[in-house]
Amino acid sequence: MRRITLLRPPPPLHRATALYSLTPLLPYNNGGSSPKPPKKGPALTITSNTRWVFTDNNYLPPPEWIEPFNDLSDIASETPQDLKPSPWVHQIMSLLLDGSVDMESRLDHFCNKFLIKLSPNFVSFVLKSMELQKRPDLALKFLTWAGKQKKYTHNLQCYVSLIEVLAINGDLDNVKSVFCKFRGMGFLMNVSAANSLIKSFGSLGMVEELLWVWRGMKENGVEPSLFTYNFLLNGLVNSVFIESAERVLEVMENGKIGPDVVTYNTMIKGYCQAGKTQKAFAKFRDMELRNVAPDKITYMTLMQSCYAEGDFDSCLSLYHEMDENGIEIPPHAYSLVIGVLCKEGKCVEGYAVFEKMIQRGCKVNVAIYTALIDSNAKCGNMGEAMLLFERMKKEGIEPDVVTYGVIVNCLCKSGRLDEAMEYLEFCRVNGVAVNAMLYSSLIDGLGKAGRVQEAEKLFEEMVKKGCPPDSYCYNALIDALAKCGKIDEALAIFKRMEDEGCDQTVYTYTIMISGLFREHRNEEALKMWDMMIDKGITPTAAAFRALSIGLCLSGKVARACKILDELAPMGIFPETAFEDMLNVLCKAGRIKEACKLADGIVDRGREIPGKVRTVLINALRKAGNADLALKLMHSKIGIGYDRMGSVKRRVKFRILFES
Repeated sequence: MRRITLLRPPPPLHRATALYSLTPLLPYNNGGSSPKPPKKGPALTITSNTRWVFTDNNYLPPPEWIEPFNDLSDIASETPQDLKPSPWVHQIMSLLLDGSVDMESRLDHFCNKFLIKLSPNFVSFVLKSMELQKRPDLALKFLTWAGKQKKYTHNLQCYVSLIEVLAINGDLDNVKSVFCKFRGMGFLMNVSAANSLIKSFGSLGMVEELLWVWRGMKENGVEPSLFTYNFLLNGLVNSVFIESAERVLEVMENGKIGPDVVTYNTMIKGYCQAGKTQKAFAKFRDMELRNVAPDKITYMTLMQSCYAEGDFDSCLSLYHEMDENGIEIPPHAYSLVIGVLCKEGKCVEGYAVFEKMIQRGCKVNVAIYTALIDSNAKCGNMGEAMLLFERMKKEGIEPDVVTYGVIVNCLCKSGRLDEAMEYLEFCRVNGVAVNAMLYSSLIDGLGKAGRVQEAEKLFEEMVKKGCPPDSYCYNALIDALAKCGKIDEALAIFKRMEDEGCDQTVYTYTIMISGLFREHRNEEALKMWDMMIDKGITPTAAAFRALSIGLCLSGKVARACKILDELAPMGIFPETAFEDMLNVLCKAGRIKEACKLADGIVDRGREIPGKVRTVLINALRKAGNADLALKLMHSKIGIGYDRMGSVKRRVKFRILFES
């Protein structure tokens, strides 16, 4: 007779579960009917060292279904919440996570060796582990392997746990595939599973699947909890189903389960993302009426929306309200407020918020320092800007390329080009990536200082170093070339800009039109204007000013007026167009043409005679022609009338130079 020795389970196991039951175990029936009693088998004897000895070499105990927690209720006083995971969990996780390509066969070998099978609860528990949350591929393989066990069927929680893992990792295709498998299996929905599924589907924008779960709850008489409503609302908001989300919120507001701060935060987020900030503020006020206290997330959502829309006053008001109500202000809120104040040129107020932020223990980042430096520099406080720059470095906050770009831009605008070039060299030596903004600032500064050759050299260096020039950089170089009379080189860069796919802006065309008129290449300037219009680029007041001044100085006032008339149907009405034209004509001593233009303005009904008269008086005075300005001031020209018989006619401006 042959002796068979069974191995002990792998350590470390609890003493209470180290032995197999003496009675052969039954297969896991997954909630089915009660199993039949086992048939009597050969006698089993136990040796003194706890080894089992069988008299029949063909007999082994059936595999045992293992659960994620040990049942110690008969030998321990631990409550369910005190239970620790079974040692089998660690063993199975080790096999899953070792990265082996033959993971399935290793699991098979392990389970056969120790006569175990994994229950659906065990499979679900493993799928929920933090380790598998980051490994959707592994989770999918594990569920597939577990489903191949004999007499095993996945339960609802297995599918729910897998979908949760896949959804966290954004695996939309596999979520749809898994959902299709269990959708028709007739599982009874429960609150826990519904919450998880609604949350997962909502995060991926799967509205149809989300609503299927919701209908399943209703059909099975499962009452939704507050979490269910909030997950449903979040899913609808994420999928931009704002009207459906509004109906859910209305049900909550009129039902047994009222909305909480999470509910309102979700709805406010949805309104802000849809650009309906006014509705978001309406819900914010509803919170107060329902005694639901807003939290920092409520305020931050509204502040970010106001900041993005340029509503800086509301952004600041929300910040002050947070401060007054004693709500913790997160670092990003301070960043927004400091950014708002800096954009409005309120350097002192921005610095005050900055100091308050530090006093409250919030960590200041490089973006906040950069905003303060930029604001001070733009307000002309270069000394303060450089002090902040040095303070940032002393505090161990490393300036980034944006910070250096701001410093270089400020130095260039204040004419400190050599210092700006030193910072460029510092970035080169210390491996700081130089971006287009920094190069553009230097090229613009050098160009305005007449150092055009250096600007061109820097532009070519920029291209060689793999930093593609943007439209601002091209415009800076074109402007420098045009202003120093190198109009052909400017045209070459203009053409190169187009060839390399960089968008030519209205500012690019304005520079070229002004430069061409300056070189008396009037027809080319007009062609440039037509090219801009043909490309669908909307002219600005500055663009028309460049064109009208060029035409007026070349004696083509009527052409300028005609082009201005052509802009009206396009919805473009340059407010100071006539004023600019009158000023340039008076400055050039072309009083007769200025008076003709003034009469034309009134005759077209564009401006009232009194306003045109005032503009012309100021233009004459600025041009140094005080005598004519006084003459016009003390006459009835423009506003007075001569009676010729029964006809009353306005005194024309041209009388000024005819008399």
